[in-house]
Amino acid sequence: MQQNIGFTLSRLPRLWRAVIDRRLAPEGLTQTRWVTLYHLWKMGDDQPQCDLARTIGVEAPSLVRTLDQLAEQGLIQRCPCDKDRRTKRIMLTDAAMPLLERIDAVVSQAREEMLAGLSAEEVDQLAELLGRIEANGLAIQAREEG
Repeated sequence: MQQNIGFTLSRLPRLWRAVIDRRLAPEGLTQTRWVTLYHLWKMGDDQPQCDLARTIGVEAPSLVRTLDQLAEQGLIQRCPCDKDRRTKRIMLTDAAMPLLERIDAVVSQAREEMLAGLSAEEVDQLAELLGRIEANGLAIQAREEG
């Protein structure tokens, strides 16, 4: 089992996102768009573009096209930062709120279904174990980069 755990851990996020993607397809949302909107909403409004990219796990230039599309749809606004004119801050528009509520409902339903059969204690334990694995990985990364 230990030999397969890495493969399982790598497949689960793709499977989870595929379920959500399929359910959000009727809303005209690609994965990059709903993930970007959802993270911005959860982070709170008025985020620097570079912080949003870091949270999502992409390079800032890679996020530009998605933000262009979301701005064209009227779902976000970009504003210059007061302290650094080169930095853009991203804000959700009122038009994004009904869509975000739909995304949240789909994500919550998928989470409930994906965790079906697990008790609350088991979910807490899983979260704690995954957190420890992530901390180990971050420590390895820091050691090898430093």
